[in-house]
Amino acid sequence: MQKEDFVDRVTIFVKAGDGGNGAVSFRREKYVPKGGPDGGDGGDGGFVILRANANLSTLLNFKHQKKFVAENGQHGRGKKQSGRSGRDLIIDVPVGTVVKDAETGRIIADLDRHGMMVCVARGGKGGRGNTHFASSTFRVPRIAEHGDEGESMWLVLELKLLADAGLIGFPNVGKSSLITAMSNARPKIADYPFTTLVPNLGVVKIDEENEYVLADIPGLIEGASEGTGLGNLFLRHIERCSVLVHVVDISSTDGRDFIADYDVIIKELEKYSDYVAKKPQILVANKIDLLEKDELNRRIIALENHSGQEVYPVSALLRINIENLKKKIYELIGKSKLHFQIQAPPAFEKPKPVRKRLEMKFDFEITKIENGFEIGGKHIEAWLNRYPLNQKDAMARFLEVLERNGLSERLKEMGAKDGDTVWIDGYSFEYKE
Repeated sequence: MQKEDFVDRVTIFVKAGDGGNGAVSFRREKYVPKGGPDGGDGGDGGFVILRANANLSTLLNFKHQKKFVAENGQHGRGKKQSGRSGRDLIIDVPVGTVVKDAETGRIIADLDRHGMMVCVARGGKGGRGNTHFASSTFRVPRIAEHGDEGESMWLVLELKLLADAGLIGFPNVGKSSLITAMSNARPKIADYPFTTLVPNLGVVKIDEENEYVLADIPGLIEGASEGTGLGNLFLRHIERCSVLVHVVDISSTDGRDFIADYDVIIKELEKYSDYVAKKPQILVANKIDLLEKDELNRRIIALENHSGQEVYPVSALLRINIENLKKKIYELIGKSKLHFQIQAPPAFEKPKPVRKRLEMKFDFEITKIENGFEIGGKHIEAWLNRYPLNQKDAMARFLEVLERNGLSERLKEMGAKDGDTVWIDGYSFEYKE
């Protein structure tokens, strides 16, 4: 996997479908002279749903496509035919994706199991047709509702790999060689810093029935928690690991002090997160094949005394003690790991469509303009979005609601006189005292 093939943080825009409009229609058939209203309801807008998929390992698919829009509901028709609801848009993301509100940073969901789903934008409710407004005193209703607008928002998708154990340590301590020796992973290996530019995952087989996932986390350096080098781009992947395998180059062939390197990594973990720093660790001394036995023993004792941990000496190159290390990591995982991937995902319950409640009692704005008075305000907009004023009965109902909220009194207070024009959303009517 090349650097450009691994994407672990993206920002996307999602928009649910709008509800369809209700229809104004009347039954007109031979031998049915007074068929009455038969306008159908609009369909609900489609939802936007994210779904965790274990077959994906990167957010690369979102690198070029940033906008995702679900289908709108269809409008209602005559003969009481309701419009079809818009199709839901299901977007697959890798298992381990954390979904955040881009504006507030609030975590919406942590998709840590295959098949887990979360609704990130609800579709709008379809508008009612004129059949719903008929009554014994209102037999020819020329009024229907617009559908509600679907939700929209910007999301941050952040991938945190779901590995059981993670290899951490400075560049060139042999982590890539170690994951190659222990698992089926085949990362690029070379003798220069930052050979590993993306996390590598490998499956470590213990026997025919038991295995675990091991991640090679790109090399950390001093200041990584503040963004130095590869920075904290990959520190987030350590959060998911049940066990940290801290690898040091015990041979110091490149002139580095293995004890000082150990201290630097520990401090970077503590700066990044107390939670991460307190994870179970196994301390591995790699490249033991490059030292004489007496010198190796001296260095291992020094590292154990300094760290307070047991040190596991290995040679990834010659496969020395690799099997013992694999079993030790497996044992520690068994004590601390929550098996995310084998748990069934929680049941997904689709929420109800968006249905904005219209206030019957509200305030509004009146502005004196050159050719009359203009009515506005957020509650006015909400009513106009629900009822189109080009429908005769919708206009009458809206003006009735405005009257109950003191429209005439307020116009009179502002100096309105008989014959003055009052404007609402481009529609006008004449003021009468």
